[in-house]
Amino acid sequence: NPFNPTTTISFTLPRSSDVRLEVFDILGRSVESRDLGYRSVGDHAVEYDASALSCGVYFYRLVTDYAQQSRKMLLVK
Repeated sequence: NPFNPTTTISFTLPRSSDVRLEVFDILGRSVESRDLGYRSVGDHAVEYDASALSCGVYFYRLVTDYAQQSRKMLLVK
């Protein structure tokens, strides 16, 4: 999923929870952590702006009260 410089991160919650978005570089260093607040059951989307980051591969992790999910993203400028 190459993007430049913004992307939409979509996710579905099977039950309500606090949600946090964490972004890491290829070496596993944290580049951003954002509290997305309490979200209800259903589909959600978050716009992520990576204009301050260098080109390359990044990973994001969505963390809830009951699970976490990681995905890769490619920033191309």
